[in-house]
Amino acid sequence: MTLTARRALPLGMYAVTVAAVLLASPTLAQQSSKQHGREIAAEADRRDRGWGDNASVMRMILRNRNGDESVRELRRQVLETNEEGAGDKSLLTFDAPRDVAGTSLLSHTKILEPDDQWLFLPALARVKRISSANKSGPFVGSEFAYEDLASQEIDKYEYRFMREETCGDLACFVVERLPRYEHSGYTKQVVWWDKDEYRIQRIDFYDRKDSLLKTLAYDGYQRYLERYWRPDRMTMENHQNGKSTELVFAEWTFANGLPEGDLTPSRLRRAR
Repeated sequence: MTLTARRALPLGMYAVTVAAVLLASPTLAQQSSKQHGREIAAEADRRDRGWGDNASVMRMILRNRNGDESVRELRRQVLETNEEGAGDKSLLTFDAPRDVAGTSLLSHTKILEPDDQWLFLPALARVKRISSANKSGPFVGSEFAYEDLASQEIDKYEYRFMREETCGDLACFVVERLPRYEHSGYTKQVVWWDKDEYRIQRIDFYDRKDSLLKTLAYDGYQRYLERYWRPDRMTMENHQNGKSTELVFAEWTFANGLPEGDLTPSRLRRAR
């Protein structure tokens, strides 16, 4: 067949040819799915760069298996960073109820090294460093683990595109991501990104036995500064113990001029 004849092949025949090549070469198919999965994650990351810093007020609602609730009030500050091998820095500070008021969690995200995290406990008047072995543990009795509260930097994971499907009223990419950090509490996570704005809609978390552990749902996205999307609500449901934790966000602000020096362990005692 001549080059001219090959160019004249219908598009449908090209698709059949590509599919045949992928079927004949599982390695090529795996490489393609990994590349496509990473491209989706990279595009989501690209669209959410450049905001500098942000702050929000949050309500944390803890529900047990019977539906009984307890409510906590807290604040969150996040600083975007561009350090090699590192990610964003964040500070969570509880304001109520009284028994947890002043408790603060400081996170300095790393890529392949353990995230640096420190917990300030006002009752003990001391700062406790969270060890790498404890990052899969629950944060102050919630269904969020310590590692869930660090920023989810793109290079912390390997990716595999799975499929496209509807999620609610949206069309979504479904991508599997595998933590590269050896002490992660998860073997894998399955992420739904909507195809229009690349916002995370849902994450399924699988435990070290590769069983479905939790699902995190994102709801009520609002756009800020005409570019950056943030949810009004995030709900983490634990399928194994029947508990859930809901985070309700309000008062989002950006470009507040947050000094990096405010996000250091020595400043935790002043976080009130």
